[in-house]
Amino acid sequence: MRILSVETSCDDTAVALVEASKNNFSVIDSLISSQIKVHAPFGGVVPNLAAREHLRNLPMMLKKFFRRNKISSENIDLVAVTQGPGLIPALLVGTNAAKAISCAWKKPLVGVHHIAGHIYANFVGEKPKNMEIAFPVLALVVSGGHTELILMKKHLNYKIVGETLDDAAGEAFDKVARILGLGYPGGPAVSANAEKFPIFPPTGDHPQGGKIQNPKFSLPRPMINSNNLDFSFSGLKTAVLYTVRDNPKILKNRKLIARLCFEFQQAVVDVLVHKTIRAAKKYKPGSILLGGGVSANKELRKQLGEEIKNLLSNTKYKIPAAGYSLDNAAMIAVAGYYQFKLAKNKKKFNDNWKNLEAEADLGLR
Repeated sequence: MRILSVETSCDDTAVALVEASKNNFSVIDSLISSQIKVHAPFGGVVPNLAAREHLRNLPMMLKKFFRRNKISSENIDLVAVTQGPGLIPALLVGTNAAKAISCAWKKPLVGVHHIAGHIYANFVGEKPKNMEIAFPVLALVVSGGHTELILMKKHLNYKIVGETLDDAAGEAFDKVARILGLGYPGGPAVSANAEKFPIFPPTGDHPQGGKIQNPKFSLPRPMINSNNLDFSFSGLKTAVLYTVRDNPKILKNRKLIARLCFEFQQAVVDVLVHKTIRAAKKYKPGSILLGGGVSANKELRKQLGEEIKNLLSNTKYKIPAAGYSLDNAAMIAVAGYYQFKLAKNKKKFNDNWKNLEAEADLGLR
């Protein structure tokens, strides 16, 4: 089965062509157009500007995509598109384009939940033997708009067992970057600065000789010991704001910025890893999957893997390829494939070009 997919939930315009065969997914081609330069002056995504860029980019991308892959109605079996959640002006561009293709080519159309896409990004481009997962699955999805722990007893069966009560982890990264004057997008900037911080003991021998003193900023780990699996990152962001307010010299010192970024990033990772391990001990999943834009964070990937190996040695751990951690259309194709394959009534997708509507607050179901 060949799947043509479109993703426009936020500020990335993406299209992909995926070949699905016996649960093996091969990405034939994938295009992503970033809008970072457009939104950077505003320190975040402006919905109407995002929609304008999608309107400009998507037709050109599809034309180029169809031509270089020789795509026609004869060699496409399914169309998949992000239905929500996301920015409604941006979603409308993608859903309307997908509906037009479905109508013109008389192909079934599947509307995909964006978070489901991030979960199924773990299957993109994997060899069949590496795609094997054991249910139940526990998925940690961490992005700019979402931080959720999702339990899946089988494919497409979602139960949110933990979620953020305020800021998502990725949103906190962006806000901290803004506080520190690091620009947009904040996640990569904060992580890059955190990597510059030399990790030595608080006191001890310097590798090049002599004694060192290496105090670090103390930031909270919000809700790490709460009796539930929910998250909160608003207070952590505020703690960084107050730290900078009380120590204005930080903004003029690259080493202090790196040190604060390191502490902030570690606080986020500590909470995410701790809550995931707690959820795993409670629900005893056969597999733990990581997804969402923040899943590209090297420390989160590494430290979560280490804790699973040490404490849950019989649990499989999967992370998406780095190129598929961020928003992309290939992950939408894979999730769409399962929705179509497992549907009892496949004929309903034939009329989706009439019925499918973008939903900014689409629930995971």
